[in-house]
Amino acid sequence: MPQFYLPGPWETQKPNVLTPELAHHLRVRRIQPGEFFPIFDGKGQVAQAKLLSLGNKSGEAELSDIRLDTHRESPYAITLAQGLAGGDKMDWVVEKAIETGAQVIAPLQCERSVIKLTRSSDAERAHKRLLHWEGIVQAACEQCDRTVLATVEPIQNFESYLQKTQKARLKLLLSPDTDRSLYSVLIDSPPQDIILMIGPEGGHSPEEEAQAKSSGYQIVSLGDRVLRTETAGIVAITAVHSIWGPEMQNRLK
Repeated sequence: MPQFYLPGPWETQKPNVLTPELAHHLRVRRIQPGEFFPIFDGKGQVAQAKLLSLGNKSGEAELSDIRLDTHRESPYAITLAQGLAGGDKMDWVVEKAIETGAQVIAPLQCERSVIKLTRSSDAERAHKRLLHWEGIVQAACEQCDRTVLATVEPIQNFESYLQKTQKARLKLLLSPDTDRSLYSVLIDSPPQDIILMIGPEGGHSPEEEAQAKSSGYQIVSLGDRVLRTETAGIVAITAVHSIWGPEMQNRLK
């Protein structure tokens, strides 16, 4: 059975009220009063919930075995700075980034982005997109058993993002127009917080690559083949885990 999201704070001495969304999920799964189901609060806490009652829009559950469980989170934080892509590509990117272990997703309005959502007149559309992506994050965490909800930052301009102070010191922009490989940088760097910057359809413009480089980004490649924007970030995240994961680190010692 998949886990279900129930935001905290949780009650330990009395029944917890279910959100309308969770009540709907339980009805769809045909979970009956008296049955148990796993829950998480999005901040690392998990518990077993016993369904006490279930109505059309709400219900109550009793919690037990409350504990902290973050073993599926990597010790280094991966930020995917993704250029806005058209159609439903961004939905796919958000979902797969969560499944592969990104902790932060930063949607960026780039020069070659098909959609434009950073003008003041686009504020309502941009907010709806953000809420939509947050819903995808929740659903993806439920599916892959992550217990900490990743952060989706508000849509921002490429230039504005470069000006932000970042915790991560290792910042990589993925480009097919360089001979320096992502692998070579990762293998020579200890595991640490990292930003992976991916362009939209058509990639970053030469001007954007130059701006990123002057802001401390290294320009690296995923190999000889040119990947789609919705593929590149997922491949890069997977590469980070493959090289920085415990098994590989033990081999390198």
